[in-house]
Amino acid sequence: MSPDDDRRTADSPAPEHAPGPNHRIVLLPGDGIGPEIVDASRPALSAAFPTWEFADAEIGWRCWCEGGDPVPAETWRALESADAALMAAITSKPAREADAELAAHLRGTGLTYRSPVLQLRSRLDLFANVRPVEDLLADSPRFRFTVVRENTEGLYSHDFSMRDADAPAADGPGAHPTGRPAAGIWDVVKRDPTVSRSTPADTAVALRVTTGFAWRRLLRTAAALTGRAAAPALRRVTVADKPNILRESGAIIRDAVDEVAGEFPGVEFEIANADAVAMRMVTAPESFDVIAAENLLGDMLSDLGAGLMGGLGLPSSGNIGADHAVFEPVHGSAPDIAGRGVANPAAFLLSAAMCAEHLAGAGDGGDAASAGGATGAGSAASDLAGAGGEGDAAGTGGEAGDLGERGRRLRRAVIAVLREHPTPDLGGDNTTAGFADEVAARLASSSI
Repeated sequence: MSPDDDRRTADSPAPEHAPGPNHRIVLLPGDGIGPEIVDASRPALSAAFPTWEFADAEIGWRCWCEGGDPVPAETWRALESADAALMAAITSKPAREADAELAAHLRGTGLTYRSPVLQLRSRLDLFANVRPVEDLLADSPRFRFTVVRENTEGLYSHDFSMRDADAPAADGPGAHPTGRPAAGIWDVVKRDPTVSRSTPADTAVALRVTTGFAWRRLLRTAAALTGRAAAPALRRVTVADKPNILRESGAIIRDAVDEVAGEFPGVEFEIANADAVAMRMVTAPESFDVIAAENLLGDMLSDLGAGLMGGLGLPSSGNIGADHAVFEPVHGSAPDIAGRGVANPAAFLLSAAMCAEHLAGAGDGGDAASAGGATGAGSAASDLAGAGGEGDAAGTGGEAGDLGERGRRLRRAVIAVLREHPTPDLGGDNTTAGFADEVAARLASSSI
């Protein structure tokens, strides 16, 4: 593969999907430190995965400001035809800033900014966000667990302003001139103590959508990820929620837990209050194997996990669906250090290792039914979680096994450089390019 292939754009003709380990991977540099991390990482990615075909695609804040859509149509076409995507960093801002920074000719045209990350998760049905939490910097790791977050519903799915809730009905009782359900929601909340002292224009309501369908598939994915903890015998899914307060949605989750637990007799399931889980993550992280949570709670718990690891420059993540997958570091776009060459590329490279493990699982029957009834993303996810082990090659074979081992080699190379020559966020003096080049050099040696 020539160097030019690494920079093929998303609107270039897509190559035929070749048999064997060849995969088409879309690179989404995004915003802030994203482009410099991707550019620095290209040699390491090519060294780790010489059969991958990389295609760059645009996404992020500049796309919104210039074109009114943070995910252009050509990017969607690239994503929907790719085997997976690697995204580096995304900037998202509140509505007021989004409107102010939109190109002048697009203002007042009815465009509404929506986070590209949420768009990807919704349109590609990337229902499981998988985030390993590992003691990467320790010679004798104390903890290794995974946070599995439901991506498609929960408190992030619907957020409504009530500003038009008292507008006259358009076509009879219950109708609303904009077609939004604000009026009906207002009728439910308007007698609440604080709402009754407010106005519709000064009120917003977020809905926590909870379905048995979403939770059953999430829990199957979580169960397939068990058995990778620091304690080898631990096989447990801890559901972090607030069932004592959110009783109705909590009951839906409990019913899903009861059903899926019957499919995985070798896995222990427990439901725990999310605040207690947060405390336990700090005081006894070694007690966890897999934590499953709805969108908002999972978001907070996984960032707490990033703190346990040593910072946002370390955690990788995968957004997994039945047909698509997008891998990304947990960190944001960090505009304060963009362009300075000091951003840590470790999480991006570790996300690429997760991507390889995922594709190896899919290529080795990961989309077939696995033990206990887990299918699709669940069984493939169990392979990508294998990145948590230094030499865990069991269960893979042939070309898929080779790809899985390439992912593990990349992971070992990244960890070695993290421990020996880290970037400034971890107290070192390495640069973005220097770190990635050292990873590439280790991959070229026989010592990894």
